[in-house]
Amino acid sequence: MKILCVIIFYVLLPAAVAAQQGGSDGHMEGMQKESSRHPDQQSGKAKTDDIQNMPGMDQKQMPGMQMDQNSLMNMPPATFLQEIVHHGASGTDAEPNSTPAPMLMAQKGAWMLMFHANVFITDLQQSSSRGGDKLFSTNWFMGMAQREAGPGVFTVRAMMSLEPATVTDRRYPLLFQQGETAFGVPIADGQHPHDFIMELAALYDLKLGERSLLSFYFAPMGDPAMGPAAYPHRASAAENPVGPLGHHQEDSTHIADDVVTVGLAYGMARVEASGFHGREPDEFRWDIDQGKIDSLSTRLTIQPGKNWSGQYSYARITSPEAVFANEDQERMTASIMYNRPLHNGNWASTLLWGRTRSLQDNSIFNSYLLESTVRFRTRNYAWTRIENVDRSNELLIGENPLPENFREEPLGRVQAYTFGYDHDVDFIPRVASAIGAQFTTYGVADTLKPIYGSHPVGVAFFVRFRPFSGNER
Repeated sequence: MKILCVIIFYVLLPAAVAAQQGGSDGHMEGMQKESSRHPDQQSGKAKTDDIQNMPGMDQKQMPGMQMDQNSLMNMPPATFLQEIVHHGASGTDAEPNSTPAPMLMAQKGAWMLMFHANVFITDLQQSSSRGGDKLFSTNWFMGMAQREAGPGVFTVRAMMSLEPATVTDRRYPLLFQQGETAFGVPIADGQHPHDFIMELAALYDLKLGERSLLSFYFAPMGDPAMGPAAYPHRASAAENPVGPLGHHQEDSTHIADDVVTVGLAYGMARVEASGFHGREPDEFRWDIDQGKIDSLSTRLTIQPGKNWSGQYSYARITSPEAVFANEDQERMTASIMYNRPLHNGNWASTLLWGRTRSLQDNSIFNSYLLESTVRFRTRNYAWTRIENVDRSNELLIGENPLPENFREEPLGRVQAYTFGYDHDVDFIPRVASAIGAQFTTYGVADTLKPIYGSHPVGVAFFVRFRPFSGNER
C-alpha cells in the first residue's frame, strides 16, 4: 500500500496534471491576474481589507470552482456530503460546513489544486522549575488535488512538516504535557515535533444517491477515524501555536501508519471504520514508519446544520507507547463543534472529551477541552483554550528512565487557561502574516505543587504565516 500511494502521488498525479495543462493555463493565469489587482479594480467590488476565507469568498471570482449545488466538489460546501469531499482537514475528519478554510486554489484541466499551510515562529517562556524557554517553529503544509472520476471524486493529498528541523532536541516546552517518548525515556513537560510526512493519502468518494456517499481512504501515513479534526487543523485552534495537554487522550492518532478507512454517509450522518498500526511515531521523525494493521477505530459523525458538527469515536489501540510496549489501550472521544460566520470575521468553537483506559491494568485518564477563536474586524483574532486533564505519576520521574516494574497511575488533575490575541499585517504577498501573543496559567494538583509550584505560567510571543487567495482580501 505504501508503494501504491507513493506512485499515485508522485508519478500518476503529475503526469495527469501535465496532460491536462495545455487547456488550462488560462485558468491559472486568470487567477493570478485577478489576485494581483488592487482591490479597487476587482470587478466592481468595493475596496475592502477583509481577509475572507473560503465560505465568504465571491465564488464567481474563483476560476474552476463548482457552482452546481448538486456537485460533490461545490465550494463552499453547502451540504454534509460536500463537506466530506472538501477534505479540508486531515484524514476523513469533518468540521461544520460553514468553517473557513484559507487556501490557494487553481484549476489545471480536470484537476482542482489546493494548498493549505500554517506556520508559527514562537518564543515560549515558562515559570516553575520544570518550565523552559525556547525559540522554535510549529508548522504544516498540505497540498491536495481533486478531480471527478466516474460517479465520484478522486483526491490525493500530502501533508508535510519541517518540525523535525525547527523543533530541536525533539521537544518544545509545554508544562504538564506527557505521553511521548524518545530513545526509551519519557518526554515530560514537552511536546514532540510532528513527523516530516504527516500524511500521504489517496481518497475516493463514491456518490450512491442524492443523499448518500461511500468513501475510501488509504494512507501509509494518515489519520484514522478517531476523534474530531486534530488540533493543528481545527479552526478553533488555528491561532494557537502549541498543542493541548489532552492531545494523547483526544487526537494523537492523527499521524498513524498504514491507515485504511471506509465510511458511509447518508443525509446528516456518517459511520466510519478504520484499521491502522497502533504504535505512535518513534523519535526518528524524517522517515515513514511501518507496521501491520493491528488497531481498529469507529466513528459516528452528525452534521445537523451548516454551523454544527458532532462526533463520537471509539478505538482499540495495540501498544501505542514504546515505554509500555505490552499495554494496549481503549480510547473514546466525543466532541461538538460550532462555527458562526460573522461580518468581517468568524467564530469557531470546540467542546471535546477524551478518555483512555489501559487494557492491562484498567487505569483511566480523562481530558476535557473547550477552545474558541473569534476573528473580528477582518484582521483581529482572539482565542481561548481551557483544559482539565488527568496527569499520571510518570510526571514525578521527569525525563529519566522509568524504574523497573513501574506502573503508570492517575496522580491528579491539572487545569490550563490560555488566552491570546494576534493581528494580521502584510509582510508577504498572498500570505496572511500575524503578530501575536498568548498567556497560560495553570491550576495544579496538590500532589504536583512541590515540583511545579502553585501558580506556574507561560507566555508565548509569535509570528504566524498562512497563504490565502488574493480574492480573500
